[in-house]
This record gives sequence, structure tokens and C-alpha cells, in this order.
Amino acid sequence: MAKLEQNDKAPEFTLQNQDGEEVKLSDFKGKWLVLYFYPKDNTPGCTLEAKDFTCLVDEFQKLGVQVVGVSKDSVKSHVNFISKQELNLELLSDPDTKVMQKYGVWQPKKMFGKEVMGPVRSTFIIDPQGKIYKAMYKVKAQGHADKVLEILKEEIK
Repeated sequence: MAKLEQNDKAPEFTLQNQDGEEVKLSDFKGKWLVLYFYPKDNTPGCTLEAKDFTCLVDEFQKLGVQVVGVSKDSVKSHVNFISKQELNLELLSDPDTKVMQKYGVWQPKKMFGKEVMGPVRSTFIIDPQGKIYKAMYKVKAQGHADKVLEILKEEIK
């Protein structure tokens, strides 16, 4: 799938969260959503990013924005990640990478000199109408949550 751009309709999805409940994109209709994709639970960059979003979750909520993370990890892995890192986020499990593919984040990557397919750290700000407000691919974990919050503060006044 090609990369998503501003004003594209956000691809619909239904995934399980850390509690085993089904979560759909349509559940967020009428609200702003930060949907961030990350490679793996309990790895340094992903932990840093998740903790940063957790620290800022109150700021996002004040703006009426929900923050949701997505990875290939299992529901059980998400439960452990949330518990171990004291996260205050909803995490969705995309084990077959179908949603990652719809959002264009399942891409070729180099690992140990070989090309493999994997998730590229990416974030999508989705507006209340279900359209992509901002698509950010290949983001750096450090400071990313702050950047996303600043973008939203500019837009939602």
C-alpha cells in the first residue's frame, strides 16, 4: 500500500486491545486520534516512545485526543508491556500486520545486512471526520510524543 497523506480517509480497522476487547477506528468518530505504530514491546526505543506518550496523556486528553499504539505483539505481550513499564495507553495487537499494511508502515528494512519486512515507526493524527490530518513515517522515538502534542495544540485551540 502507498503511504497515506493528509486528507486521505483513514483505513478502517478492528483489532484487539490489551484487554482482549475489539477496538475499531469508527469507535473514535467525532474525536481526534493519535494512532502510532511501533516495532516491538519492551525494546528501548518503543519503551521510550510509550513512556513519553504516557507522561503526556493528560495533555492529550485535555485537548480531547485519544492516543493508541499498535504493534505486531500479542495481547499478552501488551499486558506485560503496560504492567512492566507502567503505561497509561491503549495498545492494539496487529499480529498478521493487515492494519500496518493498510497504513503503509509494513515496509522493507535492513537487518543484519538482509532486507526483511517490518514495521516502520510511524504516527497518524486522525481528525474527528476520520481523515488523516498528518502522516509521519520513520519517526524517531525520542521527543516524538512532544512533537505530536505541539501539532495538535496548534490545530485544536
